[in-house]
Order: sequence, then structure tokens, then C-alpha cells
Amino acid sequence: MGAWVGQPLRRREDPALLTGKARYLGDLTRPGMVHAAFVRSPHAHARIRSIDTAEARRLPGVHAVLTGADLPADLGAMPSMLAFEEHRPTPTWALARGRVRYVGEPAALVVADSPYIAEDALELVRVDWEPLPAVASIEAALAPGAPRLYDDWPDNVAARFETAIGDAERALAEADVRLAETFSIQRNFACPLETRGVLAEWDAHRDELVLTTSSQSMHQVRDYLAAMLRLPTHRVRVIVPQVGGGFGGKFHFYAEEAAVALAARAVRRPVRWVEDRLESFVATVHAREQRLEVKLGARRDGTITAITADIAGDLGSMHHTCSMGPVWLTAVMMTNVYRIPNARVRARAVATNKTPLGSYRGWGQPQANFAVERMVDVLAKKLSLDPAEVRRRNFIPPEAFPYTGIFHTFDSGRYAECLDRALATFDYAGWRRRQAEARESGRSVGIGMSFHVENTALGPSRGLNQGGCTQGGYDIARIRMEPSGEVTVYTGLCEMGQGFTNGLAQVCADALGVDRDAVHVVTGDTQVCPYTGYGTGASRSAAVGGASVRKAAGRLRKKIAHIASHMLEASPGDLEFADGRVSIVGVPGRAVTMGQIAEAAYRQVVRLPEDTEPGLEAVAAFDPTAMAWPYGVNLAAVEVDTRLGEVKFLDYVMVHDSGTLLNPLIVEGQIHGGVAQGIAQALYEELAYDEHGQLLTGSFMDFLVPSAAEIPRLRLDHTVTPSPVIPGGTKGVGEGGIIGPMAAVANAISDAVGHEFNELPVNPERILSALRARRSAR
Repeated sequence: MGAWVGQPLRRREDPALLTGKARYLGDLTRPGMVHAAFVRSPHAHARIRSIDTAEARRLPGVHAVLTGADLPADLGAMPSMLAFEEHRPTPTWALARGRVRYVGEPAALVVADSPYIAEDALELVRVDWEPLPAVASIEAALAPGAPRLYDDWPDNVAARFETAIGDAERALAEADVRLAETFSIQRNFACPLETRGVLAEWDAHRDELVLTTSSQSMHQVRDYLAAMLRLPTHRVRVIVPQVGGGFGGKFHFYAEEAAVALAARAVRRPVRWVEDRLESFVATVHAREQRLEVKLGARRDGTITAITADIAGDLGSMHHTCSMGPVWLTAVMMTNVYRIPNARVRARAVATNKTPLGSYRGWGQPQANFAVERMVDVLAKKLSLDPAEVRRRNFIPPEAFPYTGIFHTFDSGRYAECLDRALATFDYAGWRRRQAEARESGRSVGIGMSFHVENTALGPSRGLNQGGCTQGGYDIARIRMEPSGEVTVYTGLCEMGQGFTNGLAQVCADALGVDRDAVHVVTGDTQVCPYTGYGTGASRSAAVGGASVRKAAGRLRKKIAHIASHMLEASPGDLEFADGRVSIVGVPGRAVTMGQIAEAAYRQVVRLPEDTEPGLEAVAAFDPTAMAWPYGVNLAAVEVDTRLGEVKFLDYVMVHDSGTLLNPLIVEGQIHGGVAQGIAQALYEELAYDEHGQLLTGSFMDFLVPSAAEIPRLRLDHTVTPSPVIPGGTKGVGEGGIIGPMAAVANAISDAVGHEFNELPVNPERILSALRARRSAR
């Protein structure tokens, strides 16, 4: 580590955030700006017979009302960046054409002088709907004779994936112990503090579109818009302002971005749309919902010999940007951190009349971890073994890395060491004693654990492309030392509140020997920032983005050293970089400052070596040769009130390993937030639908987001196993906190109550129902 990497430094953007000076999309205005609002389908499935916009157009202050029929005839369909086996197209448009397939699908767009007039005008748009039969669950969609979302499909399966290692069926048949369980994970969504929004401006003189959007993937938005609108890419500029959280939901390209852009062109004025909170429940992509049928085989000593999984993921109505990617990731993570020689998985993405499936922190990893880690606990109970010991016996050992499981190759890991650290921090033996004492007095106390591994530093690009992804996994960094000696880093990654720009500044500062505060990081503008292959997601900002900055800074350092050696009349090998100066090793008084070097590079070119071009700038791309795999342990102690079904946390510990930590303070913040979201999925949050495809939990009155009062005080510790595939050893951390809590909490509740909870959320209703069933069985 250098002077800056590894230091727990406060985030530089926090003063602006805490004092209300940050500018989000909803704060932006433009001269002559007008406002958009969407007519959304009230039906889960319906034909659009006609749309009458005449009365809405006559309302004073309304500038335009657009429908699918008003869109350009050559407008492209909504894109998807992933395709899997038997991938069936789901053509959809910026505004619905002839048919809607979920409640909330945009069917028309109103542009007016104010958001209030636009909302009033929505009431005046007359849509003649022909309701159609809907399927609102995986079971209903797969039932024989079920109504089909797409008439030319033979069923409602949108895509499939299957892979295997060994001979899982034979290993199951020969196993000493065979287990079979079915798991259900509820529908959820990212629900960031800031909803989505778009501000579109057409420059009539240059015929250029400038789109400001609250997004995690500005280059994808630009490319998709240019393709849909049939525009040259250089005439579309995408800007990302301050983003108030994304968590994956803003990784996607949305119909509203294209529709608002078309509206701005139609009215020849800037048009802004900001999603309201009620809209967000049906208009922002949903996530998580899956059903997993899992079988596990093991020896009597607890060694797992086989696992199979048949996975059905609720895709919603269409392949939205990432297609069935999260369902696929669940499938290929079903061996987790264990050395299981035989495994077989089958995954189906099932189309239903619900909001489309998309990204949410963790993608499909929490679902896989929930199923596998619940199965390990069930196995431990079946064999009367300690659940920690069963995990220890099945870990991939350190000497086996790099280790290829059912699909991925893990780079490194010291799993037993991490587990031991967690058990000691948690005082596992002490909690088992306290649990026994509590039970003697009639209290229902349970202890649960889970071990997870996280897929980060997504790449390599060739592998992604060969697997059906249209995007690469690389990052490009551009670094310029200014004439003052300060440094500007340009990255195509998007800041959405995670603070990764601080880590990039620390990497650059160490590489160039300057103060961290002398490094400024620029993001969020496709016109000035280099292209990034995948956008900000998959826990790749620190690992892939940091590696590209390290590489570019190394190239810039060579040029700085060449200039400094000429100015100091010394060999480049005799120079050292520190404190904003380049000096001769052992002779600290012989030095030049970065400012002096930069002045020579830009203004006093006569001082440069004759073979050196003016300027100080470097560009580098980093494309990982393999992914990096952080991991961790969650341990929870809970008490269940058997009269009310309420769960109270008594203790919660997580030990995490994300390789080299760029900024431990930011790492811990990421983990705290992820654990809170994982607990929310385990106990509270659920997007529930009725059989007609109507959302029942469409506001914060029903969708229960926990407050600080419901989240336990997290005790956090780290082990450090640097990644051998990422320069500097950094692994990602953005999603690690959310993967393990679902299983740890469910295991703790199951341990407390004596019932296997395989359906989420484990809410009071489900707990009380299990207790009633147990009493009836006696």
C-alpha cells in the first residue's frame, strides 16, 4: 500500500450532500423547460383499441400528447444486452403499440407547462382498453393452457439455461443422505431514495440530443438512444448529474428515456420528467422473484456430493436490458463456496403480466445463497452436526485455487480462516450456551449463519461477448496532469452515491506521488469521459475502474519521470515520487515539484527533453482476464416472540474479505447498507400481486422498508486476501453485504422456532402459521 490506498478517508462529496447543495435531476431547470407525464396502463394485459387525445390537447398549457401511433415509423424497439438459450424476442416500444402487458406500461405521453397541468391532462386522455386474460405468477404462467403473453410463442417461457459438472443424478442416487426442498423468494425492487428522471434537450442548430438522466450506465443509454432514433452516436450526448442511489435499478435503459427525447424533439423545448414515488413501484424494474426446487446429496460425515436445482424466475412482461441475467446468475452460483463435484442446474425465465424483471444489488446471487445455505443448515440438522462444521468440511481449500465450480473460476479464498474469524468475533460458543439457557426459560432464541462468495470485476470482455452479452467488461481511464501540477481523472463509470471516485483518487495519488486532494475525478458525461464497457454495476468500479486508473497513471508517471530526469540530470531509476515532488533517491534536496514539471510540459517546452512531446496525459484500458471473488460470513442471533411472530435481533456479525481495501471507511459503509437491504428482503419488503396482475403493495403504506430501528447494530470485521487477477489485489464490495443476510436470518428463525422457513419474507404471518401447524401436529 502507498500513502493513500488503504486509508479510511472521509468522502469528499459528503459536505455538499449533507448541506443540500448537491444538484439532482429534479433540481435541474432550463429556459423554456416543459414537463412530461405518462398515461400508464391500469390493466395487466389489454389491447389498445384506440386513444383519444383531443380533449387533453385542448387543455391550456398542454403542448403535446404523444401515443405509440405518433412515434416515428422507423423507431427501433427497446434493446436487450443479453441473450440466452431459446431466447424469444419480446418486442416493445417507447410507448405501447396496440397492446400492454403489465400495469404501469406507458401508453401515452403528455407535455405541459407544469407537472400539475400534465397530470390533469392525463385524466383527459381517453383510452379504449380491451382487457385480456392475465397470468400473474410463475405457476399460472406455466399451467397447461395458460394465456400467452406473446401469441407466436408455444408457452410463456422466454429463455432457458442449463449447465452441469460431473453426474449429479447418479451421485444423488448413491448418496447416504438425500434432501429435497423448494424455496420461494419474493419480488422486490431497488427503491432508491431518488426516483428516476430524464431531461431532454434538442439543439436545433446542431441537431444534437443532450439527455440528462439519473443512470448508472451513460454510454449504454447513449448507444441505445442513437440506435433507436437512427442518429449518429456523436449527435447524442448523455449527462449524469448527482444520482441519489441506483442499486441496479438505474443500470437499465428505459422507455421513458426514449419517449422524453422524442417529446423534446416534437415540441422543440427542453422536456423534463421525474418519476413520482407511486409510479416507481410499477415503472422501475422489479427483481428477485424465483422458485427453486433443490436436491442435495451427502455422505454421513456431512460431505456434500451432489446438488441439483430447477429454477424458475419471474421475468415479468419482457426482456428488459439484462434479460434473464439474474436468473442465469442464480443457476451458476448454486455450488457457492463448496467443493461439490457433481452439480446440475436448469433455469427458465417465465414471462408474466407484471413489471419487467431487472437488476437489483446482488443480481441472482442472494437467491442462490439463500437456497444453498438453507440446504446446508437442513443437512446439519439431519446429521446432528454443527452447521459451522458442515460448512468447514465442504469449503474449497486455499491450495485448490484457482478453482472452477459449476461455471465460474474463483480466483482466491481462505474460507476457513474467514469463518473462524467470524465465529470468534460473534462468540459462537458463548451464544450457543446463552441459547440453551434461554430455551430453558421458555424463550425462542435462534442462531443462523451463511457463507457467501460474490461475483465482481465483471469480465473478460471476450467471455461476455461469447456468452451473449453485447457489452464488454473493460474500463478506460484518461488522466491529465494540469499545468498547475494538479491531476484530473476521467472515467466512464457513474457515481451514484457509492463514493468510488474517492478510491480512484487514492489509487492515482499513490501512483503519481501527489496529495489525494490534488486529484479530481470527472464522471457523468459521454462527451468528455472515456467509454466504459459495462457501466456501473457488478461491483466493478474499484476493481476494474481502479485497475484502469492504476495503468494509466503508470504510463503518465513514466513520462513525468523522463521529464524530471532531464531537469535533474539524473537517471529515471534514481528518482522517487512523494509529496507532489520528484526527487533523487538519497538526495531529497535535489527535487522538482509537479507544478514545475507540468509548467515545462505545457508552457516552457524549451525545458523538455528534445524527444518529448508537450503535455502530460495518458489513456489506458483494463480488461480483466478473470473475475475477482470476495466472500464473507453473516452470523445472526435472534429471538422470536411466539405470541406475535415478531423477530428481535440480539446480535449480528459479518466478516468480509474483498481483497485490498482502497478506502476501508467506504467499504464498511457499502457493507452496512447491503446488510440492511438483505435483512429487509428477509423480513419485510415484498411486491405482492393478486391473480389479476394488480400490485397490492404499491406504496410505503404496504411495502415495508425498515428504518434504523429495525436494523441491528452490525459488528464488522475483515480478512484480506488480495486478488491475483486484479492489479493491486482489489476485489469488488458493492453487492457483498446483501447476499448473505437472507439465509442467515432465515436460518436463525428456523433454529429458534423449529420449522424450516424456505419462503421469503419470513414475516409474522408465516411464523405464526408455522407455529399453529406445529401445535396442530402434536
